[in-house]
Amino acid sequence: MSTILFPSPIFGPVHSRRLGVSLGVNLLPADGKLCSFDCIYCECGLNGQHRPELRMPTREAVREALRAKLESMKAEGVLPDTITFSGNGEPTSHPDFEGIIDDTLALRDEYAPKSQVSVLTNATHIVRNGVFRALLRVDNALLKLDTVDEDYIHLVDRPTSRYDLPKLIERMKAFEGRCIIQTMFMKGEWEGRSVDNTGDEYVGPWLDALREIGPRLVTIYTLDRETPGKNLLKAPRERLDEIAARVNALGIPTTVSG
Repeated sequence: MSTILFPSPIFGPVHSRRLGVSLGVNLLPADGKLCSFDCIYCECGLNGQHRPELRMPTREAVREALRAKLESMKAEGVLPDTITFSGNGEPTSHPDFEGIIDDTLALRDEYAPKSQVSVLTNATHIVRNGVFRALLRVDNALLKLDTVDEDYIHLVDRPTSRYDLPKLIERMKAFEGRCIIQTMFMKGEWEGRSVDNTGDEYVGPWLDALREIGPRLVTIYTLDRETPGKNLLKAPRERLDEIAARVNALGIPTTVSG
């Protein structure tokens, strides 16, 4: 099994299935994983497999590394479609996340005004006011919502601390349409239990939650890289398209990455 750890604080650019040419920002240590989820499908592996010894990069280190990279890319005449916060875990865990977003927006405006700023987040920290404010300012706040079945969440996403789903959904609604919901669909099993969330018993309640949240976009995707769970399987493209059609019927635009 091959999983990925990303350099810190800047990596890429890489080609993203959903975002195009993406310059990555990793606010977590380069030598390990720190996340408020421990997803069985995470390309970085399970939390316990990669315990970091380094610290998170400072706000100043992120700012100067990003400045240097954008200067270099501008000189080469190739700028990113998006500056994307992802990396080795949950980016909103960084204590200076809001300030780093402020710095990034300023650097984007200076060096790459046509580039967007995106954050891939599992949404566990959106209840924090600073994180919420920062996510409202970026171009693309992609919030994870794989299901609204709490048993499935604890089996597959595996929160590492208290997880209050109703509170998180209320906070998602507070974005007032300025967020994107990202959902992983898959099949297979983990520890002898099915992890298939493509059936109507999962999709129906998830659609009800989307109706309440009212995101501006839903991105549906399935497995693309190596995962910690060896018995996990891609969801069929035909089923992803069927689910997307049901989201579109709610009046919510949808993209599918199969």
